[in-house]
Amino acid sequence: MTMQNKTVIISGASRGIGRATALLLAQQGAHVIATARSAADLATLEAEHAGIVAVPGDVANEADMAAVVQTALDRFGRIDVVINNAGYGVFKNVEEITATEWDDLMATNVKGTFLLTKAALPTLKAQGSGHVVIVASDVAKRTFAGGSLYTASKYAQEAFMGALRKEVRPMGIKVSGIYTGLVDSHFHAKGHGHETSTHYLKEQDVAESMLFIISRPAHVVIDEFMVHPLEQDY
Repeated sequence: MTMQNKTVIISGASRGIGRATALLLAQQGAHVIATARSAADLATLEAEHAGIVAVPGDVANEADMAAVVQTALDRFGRIDVVINNAGYGVFKNVEEITATEWDDLMATNVKGTFLLTKAALPTLKAQGSGHVVIVASDVAKRTFAGGSLYTASKYAQEAFMGALRKEVRPMGIKVSGIYTGLVDSHFHAKGHGHETSTHYLKEQDVAESMLFIISRPAHVVIDEFMVHPLEQDY
């Protein structure tokens, strides 16, 4: 399936995996609605390709996500793919995590996934087609010391995704999860391009994986896609 003239919404598009994916899909001919909290970063992204429409917003804000979906409909008349990519991590021992950190991270990683998906679902159901993708993590399948908050958010995304899949599959709507290992991006405390990240996945690797997932024929759905750098144990 070609991405030509497909309408794709991507959250967390101002940098990292979201930014790389937005650019790749636009280059493939898609109409990309890119959303994130940083209006300045989105404006820079929008200027890089005519196929990208920037709509600043907070995924944890229901009105903002409704506006993102409405922009897609106003501009292009339909929604083909919704990519829930917005998210970040806090890595501390349990007693060091503040209640505010817990609430804020869960609002972005979990509530944000819910709100953007919810806003798009009526359109996807009316169309009888569409694809919801959630960028989870391999830690939606495992835990580690210091990762209680982040892994809890990814397990929650995994549960949400599983239930959503059962709800909408009979309606012709696909639901896919992409589970990434270590990625050389701003997500990590040492930052993008650090020498310790040399052999990690690149943002472009994940973007190309995303393109593969969403460009399968109409009768094919990739329910789960796990991708790691070769150096990372699995």
